[in-house]
Amino acid sequence: MQIKFDGAAQTVTGSQHLLTINGAKLLLDCGFFQGKRQESYDRNCNFPFSPWQIDAVILSHAHIDHSGNLPNLVKQGYNGPIYTTSATAHLANIMLMDAGHIQEADAEFLNKRRIKQGQPLTTPIYSQVEAAQVAQYFNPVKYDQDFEPIPGVTARLVDAGHILGSAGVVLDVEEKGLKVRLWFSGDIGRRKLPLIRDPILPDGADILIMECTYGDKPHTDPEIAYDELRQVVGRTLKRGGKVIIPAFAVGRTQEIVYALHQMIESHQLPSVPVYVDSPLAVNASDIFKLHPECFDDQTKQFIKADKHHTALGFDRLIYTRSVEQSKALNSRTDPMIIISASGMAEAGRILHHLRNNIENPRNTILIVSWQAPYTLGRRLADKEKRVRIYGEEYAVKAEVATIGGLSAHAGQDFLLEYALRVKHSVKQLYLVHGETGPAEALSEKLVEAGMEKPIYPTWQESVEIER
Repeated sequence: MQIKFDGAAQTVTGSQHLLTINGAKLLLDCGFFQGKRQESYDRNCNFPFSPWQIDAVILSHAHIDHSGNLPNLVKQGYNGPIYTTSATAHLANIMLMDAGHIQEADAEFLNKRRIKQGQPLTTPIYSQVEAAQVAQYFNPVKYDQDFEPIPGVTARLVDAGHILGSAGVVLDVEEKGLKVRLWFSGDIGRRKLPLIRDPILPDGADILIMECTYGDKPHTDPEIAYDELRQVVGRTLKRGGKVIIPAFAVGRTQEIVYALHQMIESHQLPSVPVYVDSPLAVNASDIFKLHPECFDDQTKQFIKADKHHTALGFDRLIYTRSVEQSKALNSRTDPMIIISASGMAEAGRILHHLRNNIENPRNTILIVSWQAPYTLGRRLADKEKRVRIYGEEYAVKAEVATIGGLSAHAGQDFLLEYALRVKHSVKQLYLVHGETGPAEALSEKLVEAGMEKPIYPTWQESVEIER
């Protein structure tokens, strides 16, 4: 058996791990590489393998850094099954379509400038039409259901507790008399996250390929973060302001909606309008409602007792689909909560809401996720006094509050628990999906706990597994 690390190696983007077993090729994830523009274009358009030679794909979850290059894989000749959970198949379809739209818009913007400069035109990495071709290859499987993606491999998906439908991948491999259990973590979630079940820990793994995104950082309890949410929203509404929340359309938006539902229904917050103003978030929320099988027991009990019989719907919640509905919010002065994409405030309808509300001291801009350097969200989180939106400068007079602890990724403490669960069975641990600092910090902790030093593979590094 050979493992080749074709993505998310010494970085957190573009997850792709190619296994060669009994002469067949199995790809774990097919993520979109995000980086500098030209590097992203080259890496995503040119696979380090022949797509038509891949026999099967297993997709851990729908996030674009794990699913986002499936359109190119299909475009370049792959026509086999893509095994994943039903919820992931549904989410990935809308997210890939949205990514195709973004690629087309990005190319259109660049080409306007290239025409003026007499430069050759660029083409989108893939289009919406090409993204739509992926759905026909999804092969949904249930959690804990055995299936055979390639000869000699029995696979099953276990709940990763990261986003709706996310999975760890368990592969029981038999090759030339060699029997090995390989466990691929996907992205590991956390205990006590809203809506979804807790992650399943590995069991009996000989080989563990494991993410280490926050290998250097423990997380605070999610319940503390939601108490902070209640306080921030409460004081803003008390002074008659609006709460503007830039939020990722899939996962974070639904978690915030569920939390607000509980707080308003239990009278911890006043009953004010709550708007979800992002077409992708609206579509994703519809998919969440279709997959109650992914919810944890607490959410199921809440839904059963709630008069609306849903976690993501209540009397004052409005999902806005049209541009006209979105624009109408800007002329409103009454207290309300607006949740909109993008999560780092770089694009989408959130920019209009920020522009129209940032100079009112009654309002609050609430940051609920990590913000990449140089993004508008990061500048707001860093408490800059003036920011540019659509090329115009605005004074930041609204309160800016940041709530940490809402990450859907495991922190260092749970990553340690995850790896140490197979301390006595694992022959080799590979750390992926993490920058150097977190990987080194986690490695040190694991060695201190009595494990062998993990391997931190480089991009396109290959290893042969022998028992």
